[in-house]
Amino acid sequence: MGQEAQRGRSVHMLYTHSFVCVCVCVCVCVCRMMEVEVGRHNVLLVRSEGIYSAIGNQCTHYGAPLSKGVLSGHRVRCPWHGACFNIQTGDLEEYPGMDCLPCHTVKVENNKVYVSVNKKVMCVMVCSLSVSAGSASLVCAETLRQENFGGRIIMVTRDNLLPYDKTRLSKNDSILLRRMEFFHKYDIEVWLCKEAMSLDTEKKKVTFDDGSVQGYDQLLISTGSKGLECPGKDLENVKMLETPEDARQIHVACMGCHIVIVGTSFVGMEVASYMTDKASSITVIGSSELPYQKTLGPEIGKVTMMNVFVSVQVKEVVLKSGTVIPADVLIVGIGIGVYMRLPSTTPLVTILSVCGSSPLLQYMRTNVLEVFCGGDLATFPLAMAKDQRVNIGHWQMAQAHGRVAALNMLNIPTELNSVPYYWTVLLGKTIRYTGYGEGYTDIVVKGKVEEQKFLAFYIKNDEVIAAASLNYDPAVSAVAERFAAGNTITKKEAEYLLTKMKWIVPDLWQDFNMAF
Repeated sequence: MGQEAQRGRSVHMLYTHSFVCVCVCVCVCVCRMMEVEVGRHNVLLVRSEGIYSAIGNQCTHYGAPLSKGVLSGHRVRCPWHGACFNIQTGDLEEYPGMDCLPCHTVKVENNKVYVSVNKKVMCVMVCSLSVSAGSASLVCAETLRQENFGGRIIMVTRDNLLPYDKTRLSKNDSILLRRMEFFHKYDIEVWLCKEAMSLDTEKKKVTFDDGSVQGYDQLLISTGSKGLECPGKDLENVKMLETPEDARQIHVACMGCHIVIVGTSFVGMEVASYMTDKASSITVIGSSELPYQKTLGPEIGKVTMMNVFVSVQVKEVVLKSGTVIPADVLIVGIGIGVYMRLPSTTPLVTILSVCGSSPLLQYMRTNVLEVFCGGDLATFPLAMAKDQRVNIGHWQMAQAHGRVAALNMLNIPTELNSVPYYWTVLLGKTIRYTGYGEGYTDIVVKGKVEEQKFLAFYIKNDEVIAAASLNYDPAVSAVAERFAAGNTITKKEAEYLLTKMKWIVPDLWQDFNMAF
């Protein structure tokens, strides 16, 4: 990950020794990673290049066991969602993790490994302005403090909530990423219910909807996205999912009702999955033949959907074919567009007018001095795609944008080297995906999609450009590590791997290592 991976933790931590230790036989040298219990602590013991190290075993994102992840060099990648941690320091090196891991003391004596658990203590640190309070803005603010920036930091959001995990909305769940005590402790101001209305880049000032004006030295614009416009969206019982309150209303409105969901990608399908045991009936309608067709391809979107568009009425949905579907509630998840009200008089309009329409300069900079951009709003050069300009509206990439923007605000030249990694949950099953598969021309699949067990490689120009899996961990994390190292996987190698791999994950991982 270059400089951005080496700069340290999301939040600084100090450690003091406790007196708890454990003895572990050095048979760990065979498997390289193992989970051990040290008192009440769950520890990952690792042997890499003949050196033992020990860090916390639970990923700081959703608590996945890192012992089941992928070890590559001096870092371990989470098997669930791709977060990476340095095995020697516990530092967070790739998102979506939110914090570093505790790092413990290790010594080897008489063919036994002793681990002394270290208690972690938050380090207290004795004007940057961010328009939005999403994941990109939060990581930007944290990184500035991590790098000992002592000036004023302000995060401004039109929402009435502190930054929360938006990936949980389709499950009617929202988790605050940080509580207010955190922002107070690290002197980060958060202004809620406040919207930026105009930007003067010459005077470096932002005017808000309440008439107040705030100056800045560095500005990050990461206003996120909003649902695409839909005819009849203001009608009764037509719902769109953008906020925790929207999720609550959808849950209440759909209980025991006939619901129609328009949209067969992430939001639509995840909401349908969540409502399966709550609604009387669920009808999902999409404009493509199969769910996830544009992102995961028809091979994985096996369930055929109706190839129609819709018009909306209060109590029913009328398809283009004339078919009428009763609907107590209509949920619209047809895609997103950027959210920004800055007027066209600003010089930024050429960059920010339409999501993905104009290239962002390197280092998350815009065409205006001291103004940066991140999150769903940003089009950026993707290193693994030979610096092709892309727009990827996913959680992990937004976090990476925030870190890169912060480092470059501090004149620490840092390029974005993150590999895209995302996931979707359907009926308790998680499909994982890494890479950038746009324009793939071939797909190589191990297993059967209908049996809910598969690994797929997406091929373009005889090279693997993306991979997806279900019940095949940690294969996607292993592929992500290959991409992160800048190494290619040819179609021939992919076919060989799928021939040699077995369903048992340890065998799979050994074959993967042998092949590469």
